[in-house]
Amino acid sequence: MKKSCLHITNGNVLTDYLRELDFKDDILTWQEMLCEGPTIPKIDSDEFFELRANFLRAYYDIEVDSNDLKKELSKLDNVDQYEEINLWFEYDLFCHINLIGVMNLLHQKEIDKPIYLICSGRVEGEKNLKGLAELSPAQIEHHYNNRVLLTKEDKDLTVALWRTYCGKDHNILKPYIVTKSSFKYMSNCLKAHLKRFPHQKSGLSVLEDNILRIIRDNQINSEHHLLGYSLNYQGFYGFGDLQLKRIIDRLSIFYEVTEDGINLNRKGHEALLRRYNYASEVNNDMSYGGVNRLEYQFSVDENKLIKTVMHVN
Repeated sequence: MKKSCLHITNGNVLTDYLRELDFKDDILTWQEMLCEGPTIPKIDSDEFFELRANFLRAYYDIEVDSNDLKKELSKLDNVDQYEEINLWFEYDLFCHINLIGVMNLLHQKEIDKPIYLICSGRVEGEKNLKGLAELSPAQIEHHYNNRVLLTKEDKDLTVALWRTYCGKDHNILKPYIVTKSSFKYMSNCLKAHLKRFPHQKSGLSVLEDNILRIIRDNQINSEHHLLGYSLNYQGFYGFGDLQLKRIIDRLSIFYEVTEDGINLNRKGHEALLRRYNYASEVNNDMSYGGVNRLEYQFSVDENKLIKTVMHVN
């Protein structure tokens, strides 16, 4: 018997919420964070699963059971029973890199079904951007009823973006910032991605720079307090506790923790003034797809990534 659709959600929290709201159709829960760590183009492969498992173990001490992941993805092996596929992903970089990964998985499996996008972000009457699980039941229903049918051009775009993300030259992403598509937050996410690389003068990413400004401009009582601020004021990144805590830990050379709270030290103030490049001291060697972030720096003057001097061939 044919079922109406397969939902692919951005995580367990949303899956559980949809079940509470009495969504009866099958749900595939995507549980990856492809915005960090190495990736290769072919997602449905043992090489990909091993690469990701090794990364999550080394950087976050997370043990991944690849068999569980493969079992979840096996729901795509019988898509003939579905009339359509609904993708539930949010406005931020975290979700959008996962989204282009999922779209490429569907492409690699040669799945030819109508694909719809349900994407949260700006909500009428709300001041802040909203995640899907933050929406009220009525707002969820409204988003679902107004889901967007993705075009062939949308699908081709995600294939090109994924291949580029897995490649060695992320400047190739720049033209896609102005490409019109059904992904209305893609431009913001691509710009945010390029600014994750070290600033040419300070060696800090936009997010790292922002965390130091939070310390400078606010009364921060503890690192836990700082984490809360960072979660709430991160713009289009959408990072979770683990990701931001790792970044904060690497920024500890710029601040002092006392009984009175957290304050920038001299080095922290100098970093914000961009008097010295601290990329090597912070040593945030995270990979983004096919590139290690320390191999490139973001030049504001040229508005693009440039090779870090020590990595120039």
